[in-house]
Amino acid sequence: MLWHAIAPSRRYTKASHDVVRHPRLNSDAKILLLYVQGLPEQEVEKALSDHAKSLGISGRAYQRAKKQLIASGFVHEWKRQGRRGYWVTDQLFANISLTEEQAKAVRNDRVGDVVRSAVDPGAQEPTVGRPRGRETGGYEPVEEELGKNYSHPPSELAEVVESERVLLSLRHAHPQLHLGVREARGLAEAAAEWIRRGVSTADLRRALTSELPREGVRSAVGFLRHRLVPKLPAPPAAPAVAPVSPPSARELITCEAEGAVEEHVFRPFGDETVCGPCYREERAAALARWTEEARNQPPAPTWRERVAALADGTASPA
Repeated sequence: MLWHAIAPSRRYTKASHDVVRHPRLNSDAKILLLYVQGLPEQEVEKALSDHAKSLGISGRAYQRAKKQLIASGFVHEWKRQGRRGYWVTDQLFANISLTEEQAKAVRNDRVGDVVRSAVDPGAQEPTVGRPRGRETGGYEPVEEELGKNYSHPPSELAEVVESERVLLSLRHAHPQLHLGVREARGLAEAAAEWIRRGVSTADLRRALTSELPREGVRSAVGFLRHRLVPKLPAPPAAPAVAPVSPPSARELITCEAEGAVEEHVFRPFGDETVCGPCYREERAAALARWTEEARNQPPAPTWRERVAALADGTASPA
């Protein structure tokens, strides 16, 4: 159950401006907050998640927006158990930030009788009948919306949601462009195509609100559809790719390897002057020469022999 705690009209206007400039609320939280503030009384009994669904805010985006609203003091929740043992979640939605004590005072003032009538479940009479095991299955939490399958990939879905927000915000630029949620959702796909073609949200809003007819707008939906569909900008041209010319082949040079059997040429990759086969032969010959020299060297004296030589004075400390 969702209750409102709305300030008077003058404070309501100031609170709306504070919401728009709030540094710790993302765009989803701000839109949800402003949307619920303007609901009529007969709509306030719905859960906050239902209002978020009507705006296209669901899943993790809704959980993130709700968490920010609770942390900023705009939304407060309490769970209680009624007379029949069912758990009920009470939600208080305010257009100004309230502390926990202030929110409890508003709740007690609005629904004090309901809250005080809740009976401790341990004090109730036992249920008639034998105890049964816990029934599971067939229930999914309302607010913990699991993943849904959308017809659009995530990137296109984000563009549709962003364009819907732009369409809903047109009412603030001109009253004649006031759209309902369903009307904005019906035009969101056409507006999203503008964003896919490189138009920013600010330029999209400017294109929809500039140069309105002098006689006024009779139908906001028809006028905006006429702006969106026939005047859709052309897709951006693909950047021209310069042709890549293949690297030019280097000239043949004579191999300068020592001891070559006969003169031959090769095509170098860099500044080398010896071809690959000759270079490998030179390295192999040098390695064999170093190995032979190391084999012919006398064995190095052991540390005991070095100590004895120093003691006899027949060897220098170096």
